[in-house]
Amino acid sequence: MGKLPRQFFHMHLVSDATGETLNTVARAAAANYADYEPLEHIYALVRTPKQLSRVLSEIERQPGIVLFTLVDPELRRQLETRCAELNVPSISILDPVITSLASYLNAQSRPQVGAQHALNASYFRRIDALNFTMMHDDGQHTGNLNQADVVLIGISRSSKTPTSIYLANRGIKTANVPIVPGVAPPTALIEAKNPLVVALIASAERIAQIRRHRLLSLHEQRETAYVDRQAITAELVQVRQLCQAHDWPMIDVTRRSIEETAAAIINLLSARKSGAPPEALP
Repeated sequence: MGKLPRQFFHMHLVSDATGETLNTVARAAAANYADYEPLEHIYALVRTPKQLSRVLSEIERQPGIVLFTLVDPELRRQLETRCAELNVPSISILDPVITSLASYLNAQSRPQVGAQHALNASYFRRIDALNFTMMHDDGQHTGNLNQADVVLIGISRSSKTPTSIYLANRGIKTANVPIVPGVAPPTALIEAKNPLVVALIASAERIAQIRRHRLLSLHEQRETAYVDRQAITAELVQVRQLCQAHDWPMIDVTRRSIEETAAAIINLLSARKSGAPPEALP
């Protein structure tokens, strides 16, 4: 019996801020229904009745579940009332958490539009980390690697750069250094004491597949050692030996998303700071 085609449904995401939190929660929830595909309608920075009116017109035109984060009580009332009239569900995704926090803290919430994106110390730390990471991508400026929180190493196409950028967006200064066949790693990497050095590895088959796609994107068709599985295996052996020599942890990214790889690195970093052995982590 063949697999049934995916069914589509409309999902309206209404936020008075950037919508980043809302979009992330909505996609995480929708991922639990593999047979259904959401058609996302995203409305960010909805802060006036006129802006909300356009949103309501779109919901009326293409009815579907409405998820929202609106602080203004009048805008929220209008949205919920109209959704009830249209017989479509409307859910404030932060309400359960805010209510639980209010009960736990025995305090009343004081909502502010876009408060999670305030220009505070945490925000500037993320910007600083991102600047550092961009300057230290792909082995650049290795002289000051000791200023990094994390240094990612690995062979070409092992997802070092996207993982570095993801970590930087979490406020973690991340550099990445490629391990090149026949080339000794930078002395600054070997001597660095401050950063957590982590190697990203993957199966030779996976690396070969990614590299082949990369060559095709460059209109390069010929076979080279760059995509040869035996050559790639030798590169991976070099990385493993380097990690064993310096007691650096390795993470296999063959079947991991960037987010999962970053989460594993953050766990390693937390364990290092607390003095817990890395092997104690899940």
